Amino acid sequence: MSQSLAKVAIHFVFSTKHRKPLLDPLELREQLYAYMATILRDNVDSPAIKIGGVEDHVHALLLLSRKFALADVAQEMKTETSKWLKKQATGLKSFSWQSGYGAFSVSESNIDDVKRYIANQQEHHRKMTFEEEFRELCRRHGLEIDERYVWD
Repeated sequence: MSQSLAKVAIHFVFSTKHRKPLLDPLELREQLYAYMATILRDNVDSPAIKIGGVEDHVHALLLLSRKFALADVAQEMKTETSKWLKKQATGLKSFSWQSGYGAFSVSESNIDDVKRYIANQQEHHRKMTFEEEFRELCRRHGLEIDERYVWD
């Protein structure tokens, strides 16, 4: 075959440093998601399908480029949005994301479910903390986490 084809959907999840609720108000989050979508499309050829979250973390469902490694996409997304956030308000001058992230594969048949899940984050987090959510995502994807290192 002379053509290389790939369609790999990834669900990224990462929080603010120490899960501080700094992504407030909603208008800031909406601007952040739009900027993040631009970074994903323009810088790492990985178009966003859905981005959402709450005050202390972000979910980004995207199509991973076949030209960029997963870690490079995560780094670009987090680095560029961190720089952007630091310029948005005085209280965000020292903003940073947590060091790590979760990245979970999503089958074509589950993309709509993940989109709905991301869209319903406000409601979802009335019942569950970020830590509980992340543990559950890891459990569902067969990933063991080391509690000593997963939270920062």
